[in-house]
Order: sequence, then structure tokens, then C-alpha cells
Amino acid sequence: MVFHLVLLKLVDWLLYQFLATPCYLAATKIRKYYYGFFYRNPSLKLPQQTSPFPSVTKCSQESRASQTLVCDIQGTLLRSKSFFPYFMLVAFEGGSIVRAFLLLLSCPFLLVLDHEVKLRVMVFITFFGLRKKDVKSVGRAVLPKFFLENLNLQAYEVLASTGRRVIFTTVPRVMVEWFLKDYLEVSNVVGTELHSVGNYFTGFLSESGLPVKHKALKEFFGDYKPDIGLGTSSPHDQLFISLCKEAYVVNKEDRKNSAISVMPRERYPKPLVFHDGRLAFLPTPLATLSMFLWFPLGLTLAIFRLCVGIFLPYKMSLTVACWSGIRIRVKGCIPSNSDKRKGVLYVCTHRTLLDPVFLGTVLMKPLIAVTYSLSKVSEFIAPMKTVRLTRDREQDGETMQKLLSEGDLVVCPEGTTCREPYLLRFSSLFAELADEIVPVAMNAHVSMFYGTTASGLKCLDPIFFLMNPCPGYNVHFLGKVPRELTCAGGRSSFEVANYIQRQLADALGFECTTLTRKDKYMMLAGNEGIVHEKKEKP
Repeated sequence: MVFHLVLLKLVDWLLYQFLATPCYLAATKIRKYYYGFFYRNPSLKLPQQTSPFPSVTKCSQESRASQTLVCDIQGTLLRSKSFFPYFMLVAFEGGSIVRAFLLLLSCPFLLVLDHEVKLRVMVFITFFGLRKKDVKSVGRAVLPKFFLENLNLQAYEVLASTGRRVIFTTVPRVMVEWFLKDYLEVSNVVGTELHSVGNYFTGFLSESGLPVKHKALKEFFGDYKPDIGLGTSSPHDQLFISLCKEAYVVNKEDRKNSAISVMPRERYPKPLVFHDGRLAFLPTPLATLSMFLWFPLGLTLAIFRLCVGIFLPYKMSLTVACWSGIRIRVKGCIPSNSDKRKGVLYVCTHRTLLDPVFLGTVLMKPLIAVTYSLSKVSEFIAPMKTVRLTRDREQDGETMQKLLSEGDLVVCPEGTTCREPYLLRFSSLFAELADEIVPVAMNAHVSMFYGTTASGLKCLDPIFFLMNPCPGYNVHFLGKVPRELTCAGGRSSFEVANYIQRQLADALGFECTTLTRKDKYMMLAGNEGIVHEKKEKP
């Protein structure tokens, strides 16, 4: 009996594959030829249908605090209708470069597929075999940056004016829920649910399949009509928003008008201080193809640049580094050391692990760098002396005092890197150790790969930074801190640390925060960012 059932299911599957799929493709081609005929004969074109609903720019935002708004994130809240770049981010950051390459190879086939089939294919390639915690990490630490940069200002202003916000979308809920709830304070998200086995995704949709938005709205609200509906001019969205008391559309022309639709950083719903991931660009198909074409050359160039910094003298390494495409800009005067008994303490902003390396190259003299939780590989390839701190204030103070007696010392009081224009809270320990303090405002610039990570392999940070076609570093010497503004002049260590933090922030055009290393790693990686060394068993 069981054999017969299995045989029937197999026959049913074969009939679907060999009959339904070809018929569907034939119908798709006929539809394209039909529209292509009218496109090549403008005189026979059917009149374009105009939306019966007004533009979102006409929506009043007054007295909306008690009202309910429904909309989609794709094409409405986001200016771009294509969701391929976000699937690519999940594939690359949550999966691997091989998975990302497979998704890129599917692009030509995705162009000829219907929306539903296209979404199913992207979901399968992106999520098959991925761990739930990896996808959750990408949704929390990687995607929000790109969502914010692509947020439609007009649609967001209307959404922000309402009290209750519900999102209906065919995009996998796991990709957008964190951003919508944490950044846009959305009440509920109804999206595509993915099938999983244990802690892994199978790459298939759940039994409910893709949600039909107008049906999902009726099921969610019942007889209640939402106050405002936002959508596009597509027929599906027209039906969706027609179930609301008021309906507005986000026109294609409005999305393309960057002057009124692009969200400036100062208007972000909440400050974007921390984010993770290696990719520094939105991976559209063309941009992703460019990255894969560059990758072999970039890796070779990174190894060459690394060897230049390790083996060549400072003056020669600076020349060869600039010749290889690294842009280094130096500003300000390098102060001399008036106290020959102790070295100068250089206090730097922390952008990548290479901050002390670039500072030493610009100064053309060996420096000593103190670090927290640096990987063994990074310590091995460092072209300078590095000393680990223990996070014990008294012990670390004694260590740094000893190092200052040996030569010039570099310290990054933030304790961890930050990519965005913010400075984290400065540890005040450095202010108690030296009177010869020189603040150095350092900033790194990348175009393809970030040279920092919170959840990935930290030993690859220098490689990824040097893989950029033209990575850049700005080094700005702010001059020696006046003695009366140091601890020797009667200031407390906290006052000195806060003063230098503000001085560096002003020089870079950054904003000071009270956030710490622990805050960063708890948000991005769910831990405190401490590398615990394995103790040898007795």
C-alpha cells in the first residue's frame, strides 16, 4: 500500500516537472511577446493605467498618533524594488563566498522567472543549510545599515506619524523583522515563513507559502479597516491598500527623486553606531560581479602590501604602499619629545587593527602598541612590538609605564573599532601614565571590504582592508596636550580622557558617545568580545 502511494506521488511530481513547468514558461514567453508587440508599435499601445490613489506626498501627517498603518517594505519603505542585494548579503555574510557566487550565477535565470518562482529560487540558494543563529546575526548586525541607506524618506515620515504599524510582505520575515521592530518600531510583521529542521533552514518555504497581502490583511484585522495603506502602483498593491480607509501610493518618479526620497543620516530613526559584515557596498548583481572579478587580484595585492609593511624600511615601505594604491594623508605637525626619560604617548582613534602600523609608518620610527584580545596571527605578522593588556587596571598601568620607559607608545582608549562617525567612551587609564600626550585623529576609508569584524575571523581583518582597490588613511596630529590640561596640571584622569575624546571628535567631525566595547559586542555578536586563551591542563 505504501509503495503505491509513493509511486503515485512520484508520477505526480514527474507530470508537474514535464508538463506544468514547460507550459508556464510558454505562457511567460507569450506574455512577453504580447507586450513586446505593443512596445515596438507605439501607435497600438494601450493607455497606461493611472493609480486611483494619490501620491504619498499628499498624505497629511497630523493627528495620526492613534491610527494604524499597513504597508510593504519592498518597493514602499525601501526606494529599490529589487531585494536581490539583501539576499546576497545573507548568502555572503551568513553563508560563504561559494554560496554568494552560486546566487550570482542564478541572476540570468532570475530575469526570466515570475516573481514567486524567482523568490523561491533566491530563498533556496540563500538559506539552504544555513544555521538560524547565523541568519539572525546577519539580520541584526548587517542588514540594518543597508536598509537605512535605502529607506524612503517620504514613506518613513508617514509611517513614523502613526501609532500602530503593521508590515505585510512576501520577503522572508527573518530577514526584515529585527530592522522593522528595532529601528522603525513596527508592531507586527507578516512575511514569508521558512521551513527549518532543528537549527538549520532547508531552503524551502513553510506550508503556508508566500502570503497574499490582501488576504493576509483580512485574516489579520478581520472586519477592522486599517486607517492608512501605503503601496505601489502594481495591481496587487492596489487591491491591498484598497482595504484601508485611506490609501496612498509611492510612485516610481518619487522613489527616483533623491532630493525628496533619500534618508539623510541625521534623520535616521536611531543612530547607526555599530554594524558588522565584510561588504562595504550594496551587492547589486553588477557590483557583486565586479567584486568577484577583483577578488583574485585583490588577494594578491593584499599579500604584497602586507609583505611591504613587514619587510621594507619605513621610508621605502611608505613609497611602495602609495605606489600600490594606498592613499595616506597626513595633517598637522609632529611634536618633539621634551622628556627624554620617557617616550611619547600617542592617543589614537580606533578604526582598524592597522592604526598603529600606519602611525609608525608616517612617523618612520618603531612604536609599541598595546592591544586587547588580539589574535595570535595578527600578533605574528605585526611589523611592530605588540603587548596584550589584561583588563586589570593596576597591572595594565604598570605594564604601560614600563613600555613608556622603553620608547614611544600607541594606545587606542576606545578599546575596539568603530566604523561609523562616532567615538566610543575613552578609558581614562592612559591619562594617569604620561604627561607627554599627543592625540592623533585617524580615519580609514574603504570602498569594497571592511577591515574589521565582530563575529568573523579577526585574523583576516588586515587582509580584507588591504584587498580594497584604494584603501585610505587620514592621520591628523593635533599637537601635544598642554600640561595644565593633564593630570600633572591638576586635572582628573576622566577630565583628560573626555577632553581628548572631544578634541579628536571635533577634528574628525565625529560625535562622542558613552558606548563601550561591551555594548558593541553584545549587540553584534551576543558576547563581550573577549578572546579567552585556553589554559594548559596540569
